[in-house]
Amino acid sequence: MSIADNLIAFTLAATLLTVTPGLDTALILRTSAVEGRKQGLRAALGINAGCLLWGAAVAFGLGALIAVSELAYDILKYCGAAYLAWLGVNMLLRPRQSLAPAEAEGRPAANWFLKGMMGNLLNPKVGIFYVSFLPQFIPQGQPLIAWTFGLVGIHVLLGLIWAMGLISATQSMAGVLRKGKVIQWMDRATGLVFVLFAARLALSRR
Repeated sequence: MSIADNLIAFTLAATLLTVTPGLDTALILRTSAVEGRKQGLRAALGINAGCLLWGAAVAFGLGALIAVSELAYDILKYCGAAYLAWLGVNMLLRPRQSLAPAEAEGRPAANWFLKGMMGNLLNPKVGIFYVSFLPQFIPQGQPLIAWTFGLVGIHVLLGLIWAMGLISATQSMAGVLRKGKVIQWMDRATGLVFVLFAARLALSRR
């Protein structure tokens, strides 16, 4: 395939991957609906920062270590599962009651950029995906590092566009989504999703 064909094929594949519902979608929807546009955007930026860091790891060979080392993969997998489970259990047991600042409820404010980024970095499947997926769209003879960053950049751009669409969709229903009972339900539902993803990650194989 030509360079243009490779870019078009990757963009289509990455678009399908981006819009497929998953943990990132759940995190962005919950954060923007309950805590507002700015926090939703911070979560989205964190998620995509995680993608960029994974892209850098793959470009410089660290992703290949995760792909070939069972021990490295398992360590990262169980750390990621434990982190997701911790987030989920906290949402299940301590759902927000209102949109008052977190400090007013006796707990520190959430750093959704960091949580979004760590959720991606501690998921070895993202690294495995990049290691196995990206090379298929790098034309023979082209610089590996430059193309890896370029393709990851396309994926991140698509992710940000999708995130902005999700955030905008929640804002149109903000009046309903920010009622106390709805906030509690969304926190608990998202917490359950996180716990289920944690279990799935912990029990998954390559």
